[in-house]
Amino acid sequence: MRRSVAAALIGLLAAAGAHAQTRWTVDSKASLVWWQMSPNLNHLWATTCPEERSWRPGENRSSGWNIDPKLKLPRSGYGNVEDTVHVPLFPRPHASSVCSEAVQGRVFLPDTVGWRGVHGQVLVKPDALVTGQAMRDNAMHRVLQTAQFPDIRFTLDSLVGLTKQADTLFCSAVGSLIVREVPHPTTADVKAFPEAGGMRVLAKWRVSAGMLQIELVPKLHYMGLGANTLIWHDFFMGADLVFRPEATAAK
Repeated sequence: MRRSVAAALIGLLAAAGAHAQTRWTVDSKASLVWWQMSPNLNHLWATTCPEERSWRPGENRSSGWNIDPKLKLPRSGYGNVEDTVHVPLFPRPHASSVCSEAVQGRVFLPDTVGWRGVHGQVLVKPDALVTGQAMRDNAMHRVLQTAQFPDIRFTLDSLVGLTKQADTLFCSAVGSLIVREVPHPTTADVKAFPEAGGMRVLAKWRVSAGMLQIELVPKLHYMGLGANTLIWHDFFMGADLVFRPEATAAK
């Protein structure tokens, strides 16, 4: 999520240069957040936008899903095979406005030349994350304590390492991921480019499975599952967001 905020800021340069808007907001209908475990065991991934046709649930899913037959599961099946390359497994080729409004955010760009003072925030409703298996989803929401903590937030403090290739911008976003109201310092890579009448931002960050169960969601450790047997190695989380310029005059 952090990366996504950063990328949005970067996108201002590509889209409008020195006269760019100073505030951009997330288009909730066109934006999503996801997570994926490695090894994924052919079912350990989730999204806030199951409406997106380029996504599919994994094996042992609940009934009622209409899945594109072109979306094939990994050949590794339930094997304990690490995969830190195909993340996410089912990226969407183009942004479309079909998602539940589970993601909100705003970025402020007071300086589009030196990129000083950039800051912002993205909020995600963790209750909207689904894997496609009802029992697994209920367990996920329980360990995230979504009833008590209905938002996951990322606050952006600064951007570093900005580079540009054609109309695509790359950088790292420095900030904090706040889960269950506990902040965790994070630096995330971001990629941003113009699309869908705005700026599309792809973000991804990674933590060890040990950190996931000790710091981010300690209830996971007490539930057991694959955490206590050390099956999981890496946890990835990311965002595919569309930012649009906000008319400052209207504010």
